[in-house]
Amino acid sequence: MQYELKTQVIEPQRQTFTHIAKRFGDKPASRYLEGSIDVQAKENFHYRPTWDPTREIFDDSYSVFRLTDTYSYLDPRQYYYAPYVTARSSHHEAFATSLEYIEARGLLDRLPEGWKSVLTDLVVPLRHVESAGQLILCNMARFGWGATITQAAAYSGFDRVGNAQVLSRAGIALGGGTADLLTDAKTHWLEDAPLQGLRKLAEETIVEADWGIALLRLDAVDRLLYDLLYQHLDDEAVIGGAPAYSLIAQHMSSWFDDNRKWIDALYTTWRADPELGDKNAALLAEHGAAAVDAAVEAVTPFAARIDELLEGVAAVDRITTTAAEVRAAHVGEQA
Repeated sequence: MQYELKTQVIEPQRQTFTHIAKRFGDKPASRYLEGSIDVQAKENFHYRPTWDPTREIFDDSYSVFRLTDTYSYLDPRQYYYAPYVTARSSHHEAFATSLEYIEARGLLDRLPEGWKSVLTDLVVPLRHVESAGQLILCNMARFGWGATITQAAAYSGFDRVGNAQVLSRAGIALGGGTADLLTDAKTHWLEDAPLQGLRKLAEETIVEADWGIALLRLDAVDRLLYDLLYQHLDDEAVIGGAPAYSLIAQHMSSWFDDNRKWIDALYTTWRADPELGDKNAALLAEHGAAAVDAAVEAVTPFAARIDELLEGVAAVDRITTTAAEVRAAHVGEQA
């Protein structure tokens, strides 16, 4: 008896989960959508939190920023665990390669004295800002409403740990393979006048109860610092004989560009909400402008110290320009 092998195609009775099909139609959905949409816990809570019995343990009122449908927000990067880990692995492998090149060529030892001071006294201590950012974003991941928002915050929080490690590894390399510079960096963070405004704002933002306002404050500081340190000073390093600084800066800059995508999309979604958009826009104008003002006050002494160490880089002028652009982005949409 002979048997003939045939390929048999079995058509699925449905293309995706029912709750996904209700939103997007019965068609194949991405793993991002299937793992993110409508998974926010909304019922069957056993108790209210003892530290705030006016709210549920998961509640959409932990921020003044709200959405009629929280899943109208989607992370444009479509990150879930697998692609996120893959992307970050590649990012840190690239940094490791750059650091190996920097160490092999002795580029850190060749840094001009002013650039070396910028790294040791100002940039490496910012690992503590990154650690503060992690706590702020973890708070957002816990108290935010809607999985697409909270998972983006959680991934960004993980990123801040990675950023702190990048700065730590740079400090260890600059210290000849020891952690002495990291100990010094902590002292700079705790005691040096140019860093105290940043430290104060970071600590105040960590304990900010409204996760949306906390995000605006963190974002305002990021936009001033990352533009100043990893765009403006990167350009200055190229012509200022500090290629090692430029090689480190490019990795922080590329992360910042990627991180901006989910935050900018969230601001856009807040403004575009069919019922709450006008209210959200007004809140963005109010709290966004206040966040920029606080960030300028915190970062100005830091930038002034850079101007003292590096002649002609106009660091204070740069943050003033960037702050005006960020403030206009928040307030201009409302106007």
